[in-house]
Amino acid sequence: MMTVCVLAIGASIGRAEATGCNFEIQGEGRVAAIVDARSLRLDDGREVKLAGIEVADKAKAIAALTALLVGREVTLRGQDDTPDRYGRQPAYAFLEGSEKPVQSELLRQGLALVSSETPDQDCATALMAAEAEARAARSGTWAGSTVIKNAESPDDILAGIGRFTVVEGKVLSVRQAGATTYLNFGRNWTRDFAVTISRRIVPAFEAAGLAPKSLENRKIRVRGWVEARRGPRIELLRVGQLEVLGGN
Repeated sequence: MMTVCVLAIGASIGRAEATGCNFEIQGEGRVAAIVDARSLRLDDGREVKLAGIEVADKAKAIAALTALLVGREVTLRGQDDTPDRYGRQPAYAFLEGSEKPVQSELLRQGLALVSSETPDQDCATALMAAEAEARAARSGTWAGSTVIKNAESPDDILAGIGRFTVVEGKVLSVRQAGATTYLNFGRNWTRDFAVTISRRIVPAFEAAGLAPKSLENRKIRVRGWVEARRGPRIELLRVGQLEVLGGN
């Protein structure tokens, strides 16, 4: 089995699973209803958005959350409780006695993917470990062969424009144009898939041992929202969006 090195994170997976996402308590309450595939309503009317994940199977995620949470007390943890534009509080939801958030259970069942918006390294590692467990077991959405897109199939990637997508492939070249670094996965720069990193983000990658030039000729996995800029593009805003895969 291919060995995956999540070079975005310094702590080991074992340590991160014990401490990941264990942020400051932002509140508590009883779950009254599941609003959608990653949102719930507490009995006092507050709405909570489950942070750190993108839902892969909405219907099954709603069913799993309903069975797991409705009528039960949860503790909300997070780094920032500022509501989103829909008034939902982003948080990691913990059932009483559990050291891992509900998000981890959705990931283990293969019903969600780790999002690109998890800035805390320990938390990101813990969530990635749960996702990897589902991937290895081919659970949920991982039972199919189309979850991870092939970087050599730009049309397939472009079909998911505006969607959260995971892509794997070998970086053929690294080029800089102005304030943007491009990780190119094909020779045709106007058609093939590429990953972009802005100049202001590069120091964070370098600090993590992931200087863009060092990724040339290496196989990587990236996740993010697909944009169309001539060919399909994913912009890297955080180190945790990128994994280096074993082998070239």
